[in-house]
Amino acid sequence: MQTETQVKRTFASDNCAGICPEAFAALTEANRGHAPSYGNDPWTQKASDLLRDLFETRCEVFFVFNGTAANSLALASLCQSYHSVLCHEHAHIETAECGAPEFFSNGSKVLLLPGANGKIDPAAIEGVVKKRSDIHYPKARALSITQATEAGTVYSLSELGTLIETARKFGMRVHMDGARFANTIAATGVKPKEITWQAGVDVLCFGGTKNGMAVGEAVVFFDLELAKEFDYRCKQAGQLASKMRFLSASWVGMLQDGAWLRRAGHANTMAKRLEAALRGLPQIKIAFPVDTNGVFVFMPPTLIKELKERWKFTPHVRADNCRLMCSWDTTKEDVDAFAADVKKLVEA
Repeated sequence: MQTETQVKRTFASDNCAGICPEAFAALTEANRGHAPSYGNDPWTQKASDLLRDLFETRCEVFFVFNGTAANSLALASLCQSYHSVLCHEHAHIETAECGAPEFFSNGSKVLLLPGANGKIDPAAIEGVVKKRSDIHYPKARALSITQATEAGTVYSLSELGTLIETARKFGMRVHMDGARFANTIAATGVKPKEITWQAGVDVLCFGGTKNGMAVGEAVVFFDLELAKEFDYRCKQAGQLASKMRFLSASWVGMLQDGAWLRRAGHANTMAKRLEAALRGLPQIKIAFPVDTNGVFVFMPPTLIKELKERWKFTPHVRADNCRLMCSWDTTKEDVDAFAADVKKLVEA
């Protein structure tokens, strides 16, 4: 059981939020009676078809438990052990997956690229690829793009096109880490197909957990050839759920009437409200453009210490860059209360 203090909403992560009503209702409905196991149930079929409808194309869909598995297994399907994966230096696959991409690919090396505001500098791709071409160095095989980025920013269609065109020039495949893909679509208003397969993305890891589900990510292959035997990878990695309907049902609940987009849009709106409330306050500096549901703020250590006595939030890259994440259930009252505390402390 939790106390009143413990259940207070925080800005630590959109992972901290509970299950949104649409996802919960679908889980409840899926819990009635028996259903075939290991993905042979009607919920998994319907969820897969809804994703195909969403992207307006034929694609192969696999449901796994979490983003680390989704990214790592997807990248393993693109690379051999002697290949390398290029990504932004702050990408999740580099900073927060405990070497899983290298592990599941049997050794593919992750090589890092710089870029402002969490976005890869396209010129850096060519620099890394051409750095060495001898047999003693891992050959560049995949480009991993995080959309939205770890800084909460979004690649435009033009920016994405430049990155993918550069990757293709060097014979590379393209993986998209879409842990907050829903927030990206809500922020840009583009069609999901425009920013994925039409732009040249081979495989997308579509995040469900941060969007309001209890658990579960979708690995969506737009290049069907790359999806061959991916089901075996999932099984070997312990990602084949026996009661798969409880991974896929939430997707049905979120997709069938557009809840995935509404919930992401709400989180983005709350982040914009938080940014507006903090911008211009003494000692506060907004670190990156607020495109989606994260507000990144530079604060002095003394202020951070005082705020953490009342609120939970996390650093990003360096101790004084604080990450404030809004969720599907963040309220105006949450935002205003946090902003009021910051204002009180900086103006004291």
